[in-house]
Amino acid sequence: MIHAVIVPAWPNHSMSEASVYHPRREARSRSSRVRGIDVHCLVWGDLASVSAEQPLLLMTHGWMDIGASFQFVVDALAALEGPARCIVAPDWRGFGGSAVPAGTDSYWFADYLGDLDALGDALCPGVPFDLLGHSMGGNVVMAYAGVRPERVRKLINLEGFGLPATKPQQAVKRLVQWLDELKTPQRLAPYADAQAVAARLVKNNRRLSADKAAWLASRWGELRDDGAWHLRADPAHKRANPILYRVDEVLATWQAIAAPLLWVEGANTDMTQWWGDRYPRAEFEQRLSVVPNVTRVRLDDCGHMLHHDQPQRLAEHLGAFLRR
Repeated sequence: MIHAVIVPAWPNHSMSEASVYHPRREARSRSSRVRGIDVHCLVWGDLASVSAEQPLLLMTHGWMDIGASFQFVVDALAALEGPARCIVAPDWRGFGGSAVPAGTDSYWFADYLGDLDALGDALCPGVPFDLLGHSMGGNVVMAYAGVRPERVRKLINLEGFGLPATKPQQAVKRLVQWLDELKTPQRLAPYADAQAVAARLVKNNRRLSADKAAWLASRWGELRDDGAWHLRADPAHKRANPILYRVDEVLATWQAIAAPLLWVEGANTDMTQWWGDRYPRAEFEQRLSVVPNVTRVRLDDCGHMLHHDQPQRLAEHLGAFLRR
């Protein structure tokens, strides 16, 4: 069963008005009951206006991020084409305002696909939608567009590279790691105040401006009863995935993608920062070549957080691709 409740979007906490980014297009918070959990979404525009001629744009975030992270791109799109487009950005389970499923001690990739499928049916049943994913979200939407090709009109992947290939011999070590981590309490470091959360965001990404970091801080984190600020994320996300990444299975879904794909990357992104020499750029290029219809964009002065680093230029490419 799926139900929705509309509530006001989150306020800014403990931030002076002068120091905080002011959205051009305000979002509403929507809570939908999806697969037994409450999934929080930000909604820009009117879901009642969604149709085959005016499709929904669904934006999915990456690991340790939130749907509100797309606010800057949403604003840039509105500046270019007006506020008519309906856009929804959910928080994945265990992130942001979405619930942690009862008894969860680790997270499974297939659950993201299940949540996305149910959410698409709740938001625009029977009507294909435009689907965007960043990083982990990019990996989810690529798989989803392959297994549900009839549901996706246009597909956008913002640096969802996938993961290094694995070998069956790694299974024992990975399962041992997972079992050991299940016995180890996971925690995320607290912060003294919202300014400390904003400082951490800027430390993670030096291209993020202070006003945007201040705006994101009160959504990425929250003040709790202990007087400290905590990230809106379940620490269990830190545990290893016990299932190996099987490239052949992934590529089978990529080959089945029917929607045109827009691949966007930052010129300053360096894959070796995550995987060293375990996942060469040439291997990614080979994987991407199996997707039937790809348009590629490379943004200068931009790293992995494309929607933070270059929201205006990203919006220009998104708008042109979606209108094409």
